[in-house]
Amino acid sequence: MKEAIRRLTKNMWTIPNVLTMLRLVIVPFFVWAYLAGARWVALGLFCAASLTDCLDGYLARKLNQITDFGKLMDPLADKLLVLVTLLLHTVSGVFPALPLWIIAAKELLMVAGGAVLLKKGVVVHSNIWGKTATVFFMAALILGFFHTQLAGAGFPADVWLLWASVALNLAALVSYAASSWKQLTSQSKK
Repeated sequence: MKEAIRRLTKNMWTIPNVLTMLRLVIVPFFVWAYLAGARWVALGLFCAASLTDCLDGYLARKLNQITDFGKLMDPLADKLLVLVTLLLHTVSGVFPALPLWIIAAKELLMVAGGAVLLKKGVVVHSNIWGKTATVFFMAALILGFFHTQLAGAGFPADVWLLWASVALNLAALVSYAASSWKQLTSQSKK
C-alpha cells in the first residue's frame, strides 16, 4: 500500500495536477452557489472548472507531465463535476431523472470496468465517441442554466442535448467495451 501511495504522489505537484486539484476545490463552492440560488456564480464556477479540465489535459501532454496522480484524479474530478451538476439540475427540476440514472450507471460501469481492466494491464483510452459525448454533455449542462428561458421560448435545447449526450454516452460505453474485449482477447492469445 505504501508503494502504491508513493507511486501515486510521485511528481504530484505539476501544473496539470494543480489544475485538477483546483477543479476538485471548485466543486463544493459550485454546489453552494447553485443551492443558494446564485445561478450566475454557479455557472461561472462550472465554466471555470470545465476550463481547468481542458487545460490540464493539454498541458500534461504539452509539458510531458503525465503522472499516475493525474491519470487517477483527472477523470474522477471530471466525473464529480458533471455528475454533481446533473444531479443539481435534476433535483431542481431542470432535467428529468432518467438521464441521471443512465449516466450514473454508465459511469459506475466505466470506473468498475476500468479498475478490473487496469489489473489485467489493459488501458482504454478516450475515443471520438467519448469526446463527442462529453462535448454534448457539457453543452447540455451549461444550457441547463438557461432552461427557464429556453423552455419559455418553446425550445428546450438543453433537454434535447442532454438526451443526445445520453445516446452518445451509451455508444461510447459500447465502443469502450468492444475495444477492451479486443485488447483482452489479443492478450490471451499471447
